[in-house]
Amino acid sequence: MAAEKLRDLSQPIDVPLLDATVAAFYGTGSREERSAADLILRELQNNPDMWLQVVHILQNSQNLNTKFFALQVLEGVIKYRWNALPVAQRDGMKNYISDVIVQLSRDEASFRRERLYVNKLNVILVQILKHDWPARWKSFIPDLVAAAKTSETICENCMVILKLLSEEVFDFSRGELTQQKIKELKQSLNSEFQLIHELCLYVLSASQRAELIRATLSTLHAFLSWVPLGYIFESPLLETLLKFFPVPAYRNLTLQCLTEVAALSFGDFYNGQFVNMYNIFMVQLQSILPPNTNIPDAYANGSSEEQAFIQNLALFFTSFYKSHIRVLESTSENITALLMGLEYLIGISYVDDTEVFKVCLDYWNSLVLELFETHNNLEPVAIANMMGLQMPFLSGMPDGIGGQRRQIYAVTVSKLRLLMISRMAKPEEVLIVEDENGNIVRETMKDNDVLVQYKIMRETLVYLTHLDHDDTEKQMLTKLNKQLSGEDWSWNNLNTLCWAIGSISGSMVEEQENRFLVMVIRDLLNLCEITKGKDNKAVIASNIMYVVGQYPRFLRAHWKFLKTVVNKLFEFMHETHPGVQDMACDTFLKIVQKCKRKFVIVQVGENEPFVSELLTGLPTTIADLEPHQIHTFYESVGQMIQAESEPLRRDEYLRRLMDLPNQKWEEIIGQARQNFEVLKNPDVIKAVLNILQTNTSAATSLGTFFCPQISAIFLDMLNVYRMYSELISSEIAAGGPMRSKTSFVKLLRSVKRETLKLIETFLDKAEDQPQIGTQFVPPMMDPVLADYARNVPDARESEVLSLFATIINKYKAVMVEDVPRIFQAVFQCTLEMITKNFEDYPEHRLKFFSLLRAIAAHCFPAVIRLLPEQLKLVMDSIIWAFRHTERNIAETGLNLLLEMLKNFQVSEFRNAFYRQYFLTIEQEIFAVLTDTFHKPGFKLHVMVLQSLFSLVKSGGITEPLWDPATVPYQYPNNEVFVRDYTIKLLSSSFPNMTANEVTLFVNGLFDSISDLSIVKTHIRDFLVQSKEFSAQDNKDLFAEEAAAQRERDRQRAMSIPGLIAPSEIQDEMLDS
Repeated sequence: MAAEKLRDLSQPIDVPLLDATVAAFYGTGSREERSAADLILRELQNNPDMWLQVVHILQNSQNLNTKFFALQVLEGVIKYRWNALPVAQRDGMKNYISDVIVQLSRDEASFRRERLYVNKLNVILVQILKHDWPARWKSFIPDLVAAAKTSETICENCMVILKLLSEEVFDFSRGELTQQKIKELKQSLNSEFQLIHELCLYVLSASQRAELIRATLSTLHAFLSWVPLGYIFESPLLETLLKFFPVPAYRNLTLQCLTEVAALSFGDFYNGQFVNMYNIFMVQLQSILPPNTNIPDAYANGSSEEQAFIQNLALFFTSFYKSHIRVLESTSENITALLMGLEYLIGISYVDDTEVFKVCLDYWNSLVLELFETHNNLEPVAIANMMGLQMPFLSGMPDGIGGQRRQIYAVTVSKLRLLMISRMAKPEEVLIVEDENGNIVRETMKDNDVLVQYKIMRETLVYLTHLDHDDTEKQMLTKLNKQLSGEDWSWNNLNTLCWAIGSISGSMVEEQENRFLVMVIRDLLNLCEITKGKDNKAVIASNIMYVVGQYPRFLRAHWKFLKTVVNKLFEFMHETHPGVQDMACDTFLKIVQKCKRKFVIVQVGENEPFVSELLTGLPTTIADLEPHQIHTFYESVGQMIQAESEPLRRDEYLRRLMDLPNQKWEEIIGQARQNFEVLKNPDVIKAVLNILQTNTSAATSLGTFFCPQISAIFLDMLNVYRMYSELISSEIAAGGPMRSKTSFVKLLRSVKRETLKLIETFLDKAEDQPQIGTQFVPPMMDPVLADYARNVPDARESEVLSLFATIINKYKAVMVEDVPRIFQAVFQCTLEMITKNFEDYPEHRLKFFSLLRAIAAHCFPAVIRLLPEQLKLVMDSIIWAFRHTERNIAETGLNLLLEMLKNFQVSEFRNAFYRQYFLTIEQEIFAVLTDTFHKPGFKLHVMVLQSLFSLVKSGGITEPLWDPATVPYQYPNNEVFVRDYTIKLLSSSFPNMTANEVTLFVNGLFDSISDLSIVKTHIRDFLVQSKEFSAQDNKDLFAEEAAAQRERDRQRAMSIPGLIAPSEIQDEMLDS
């Protein structure tokens, strides 16, 4: 009954009843009461006439939540229907809101009491302004300023409204307003700013009321970034702000205003005022925060207001220096003030707060880059790098402007090196961390923020090293000595120091780097010997491993050090402290990849190559490792063996490497020949899995050279595969699909997957030798392919699909005759699994389309031989793939489609194919191109359309694409038909666009179809115009351009020694 009464909006709404409904919604009553109230309120909110009751509700309700509900209804109308309302209704609402705001903010008591309500009314007023001002409310700013002068509380609220207006126009307008409207509002604010400016100055000079002054400063802060500069520098404003800076109550707000001014930069006209402002500021700052203050301690013990002050101070200095540091370098007095400011900033950089440090780090990075570029014209460096030379950057450079700047900042830059070394972030390779309880543990999750910070700090330290190699070396060695003497020993100090040492790899000339590293590694090994305690040793071990992994060039040049380091890693492999063994195995792999040839030659003073010595002691070395660590170890030794060029010796090393797993394998197979029930024992299954994984690890490194080993186990392995497969099928047949979730079946499937992975890894890595294909592919056809077809869906391994995709990509046209068999085994049954929905069998989806793409690319004659209904299935599955919202699957589908189109264009069946599929493909591509779920595929969508339209334009399709029976008149050619079809298709899809706009788009598309970049721009404009895309999330449409920018950045980094770590550079040639 009550609900019915509320729903009847033909008479004034019953406000007490509405209050009760709102109270029930927010109250603590039963769930039923709340959901009933929710339903009524939603219905009222969606009723188009409800807004007419707003004034009545606001006048009669005393409940704040009810008032907010009414204002919410009004806000919806203002946003979406305001311009459609009659003028009288608009003006009435506008005047009512203005009057209520003035009444409530007229005196102190009501303004404080109704503060929340007034704030919401202010927001509503600004929403109205976005529509009506300036055209329909020209006098708004003069009216507001006049009202502000009548009372201090009204003035305070006017400041709030002005601030909201500035934020709405300058900060939040993108995607909310058209570009034309934003421009109009900005021009209006600019032209009327004089009144606002005068009001602000008047308040700051005349008022004693703290709240009003704070509101005024807050409003100024919102305006200062865009007002004409004359209002700042040619008026008393700056002087007034600097007067308020020392006053504690206004210090933070004033500092925020000064920061906005500091960030302004428009030529040199106001340089004098900027310098003057900075000098006055520095004098005042010294009395607020004396230069000898320990800023990190002050921050740690300060109030939240004082902490905010230090954060704001960092923002002020960094903003000022980014725009005006060159002006301060001009005279010696200014340089003194500049260096004092940089001292403050270095002090702030030691504050233990991530956000404060990010602000400082961002600036330090840009400063050292600027100093580095002033010093070095990068061209000679790039040439030297191309010739494989390393240049010490500053030796022999002419001392011009760069030299002067270097002298000015010498002390600051030296302190900055110490800062970077002391606060260096943790690199990705380090797996051993300190937890919140102070224990040393293995890291369980990567912290992306820390990795980003490490990247910036590393880059900054590389530039700092180039600016002065000797000072960097001296500071690092001094800190290391303090670790050894115990004066400065702590886990954190040693970690940051070693991370810093590792991060500058490649930035010194080789001779200096060698001398420096000999000392570092010697000291670290000594530290490991003399320090007691398991945790301490784990931290030192982690740091030794990190540092040596970063300097492959040094290790290649110093065999004795390389051998010592590797033997030390072998020691760490017996250390059971969490993370140490993992890091030892990872570092061993990293070093071997960069130095592998050093291990297979007989070094001076040795009797045999290191690899031989290692293989003799292999059982002892890996005795304490977990299975996954042993696999990494086998991959590393495989890398060494792969570097041996003499075949007999290489095969001998391989035999010795695989001795342990092969003994175990032969033992299991021998027992199975007596009684195959042995293979059902879970411990035996785990042992088989482990042996296969060890083989895969070795195959990853050895490629073709792994052939003798895989040949020895291949047929037995396929027999085990077949047996386990039958076992899985019988388990699932007996117990239903749920049986596939049991640990026993999962274990059996792991063995099958690993078998497929091993074969795929070997064939993929093996060089293109046809005899390998003929030896290994035919025996797999039945055990693997036929088995896939026979199995129930839950027992089919997706790795079968990727294995055959690899085989076809490897052996290409040789496989044409086998494609029908592959098709028959996997196509129909896999499609049935993956087309029921978009979620089930995600692995099968991607691998299935990768297999199809391999067939289309290399065995196209087999596609042509498909029956029409089979080809239709293929095409339907491709369309289904690129409709997928999973990016990988959609992109694989699009690439496969491009492959098919390319091949059919030059095929004799071209006309038949395009007659059947042209319009379907075009329609489906436009569907995904214009929805918001498939933006990442933008480039490929455009390429498909370009392929289709180019073919039509060139007359490549010689038979009509239209059906004469359904078309009222005959088209002269396919191009005219496709233009017409596309215009109709898009007009019906986008009724908000005029026929003329669509026609212009389609004609423009055909006219520019040969130039991909123009086509992309044309389609992007169409997407924005069609209103399908909001302004803020279009980055995927520009993904290609972003990738090109990243490549330019990478090329630049390559030209500066050390910017890309030597351990990350692919340098096969260097390892000789």
